[in-house]
Amino acid sequence: MTETATGTYLIRGAAILGGDAEDLLIRDGIIAERGIGLSAEGATVIEAAGLVALPGMVDIHTHLREPGREDAETVETGTRAAALGGYTAVHAMANSNPVADTAGVVEQVHSLGRAAGWVDVRPVGAVTVGLAGEQLAELGAMADSRAQVRVFSDDGICVHDPVLMRRALEYVKAFDGVVAQHAQEPRLTAGAQMNEGAVSAVLGLAGWPAVAEESIIARDVLLAQHVGSRLHVCHVSTAGSVEIVRWAKERGINVTAEVTPHHLLLTDELVRSYDPVYKVNPPLRTDADVQALRAGLADGTIDVVGTDHAPHPSEHKECEWAQAAMGMTGLETALSVVQETMIETGLMTWADFARVTSTVPAAIGRVADQGRPLEAGEPANVILVDPAARWTVDPHKMATMGRNSPFAGKDLPGAVVATFFKGHPTVLDGKLNTPYRYAAEPAGAGSN
Repeated sequence: MTETATGTYLIRGAAILGGDAEDLLIRDGIIAERGIGLSAEGATVIEAAGLVALPGMVDIHTHLREPGREDAETVETGTRAAALGGYTAVHAMANSNPVADTAGVVEQVHSLGRAAGWVDVRPVGAVTVGLAGEQLAELGAMADSRAQVRVFSDDGICVHDPVLMRRALEYVKAFDGVVAQHAQEPRLTAGAQMNEGAVSAVLGLAGWPAVAEESIIARDVLLAQHVGSRLHVCHVSTAGSVEIVRWAKERGINVTAEVTPHHLLLTDELVRSYDPVYKVNPPLRTDADVQALRAGLADGTIDVVGTDHAPHPSEHKECEWAQAAMGMTGLETALSVVQETMIETGLMTWADFARVTSTVPAAIGRVADQGRPLEAGEPANVILVDPAARWTVDPHKMATMGRNSPFAGKDLPGAVVATFFKGHPTVLDGKLNTPYRYAAEPAGAGSN
């Protein structure tokens, strides 16, 4: 891949991973030096005293909606939101229209990401044709395409047929891919509106039982063990799911799991308001589940935080609960929510934060130049965070087209001050700067 040259920047006095204050010299897309008192000659200086320097965040689970659902989000608007949120790479889920189930569609999404230039867009390929769960999609063709897809998911819909799931797990082994499962047994959730429990009983809403998620995870970790393949579990939401993933890892099964920021903070008690902004799949669970998810993320049972950023047009959320779409935005609030729930509670450090939001997500998605250490010679995908900042969430001031943030009006800690993507500052002083510009790609050339 041919890339445009970038400038020279000296980040002065940032706490690297929340540790000691050091300087980072960025030159032509690479961290050229790391140390104390580095020369600023020829460099644009970024004064970073009091800020934390972290590797750019990598989202393993983003819905960018394009192609076909540009009324909800576009690659341009979604990646602007991602850059502002501290991300330098996102994995774009396949449930667009048309579905990203062919090499042509994933290459289109990949090209749209390059044209936007705000973050690295990694398309996720569908597991089954049209997300219909009837036959495998062109997994090999998507893997061999310019997009070089390595993550496959029917997210939004469970691959509920165990034979198809087994075949998918077997197929992706050929190119070191991973199947990311949306764990939801559809026969147990028909008509479900919220978490099954005390609140659903009081409200009279059809319940979504925890076992609908847990039974699929249990089945799939055993399938992954049987075929010796990689399994990733999307948006784990119950205490029982955490225990199943922990059991699988203790037995050496190659499984990873993610949790969303909203499942780390919000509970089904919020549904008492009947505000559809709290309607999501999987549903908000109980406080006991929230505490188990936090503990699972802290001890490594849950590997990563994935936003499941799911923007919707306002008319799809500002309606009666039963008719409202499921989903919440998350790219611009994820860092703050994780800081509040995991760092300020003492469960994790900033170094841990980098692991679950950058290093491990990049490894799961096989994104070689993301999630790298902040050391000399490494790609300069870097963010600067002000951990002492406070801000009030206003969805109408966000870059995403979606206004369906469950954190609207909430006071949150932490703010992204700068985002460097491939050594170029896409965000400065907390505001969008300019996108990274790729050089023209030779016809037929690979894009990685």
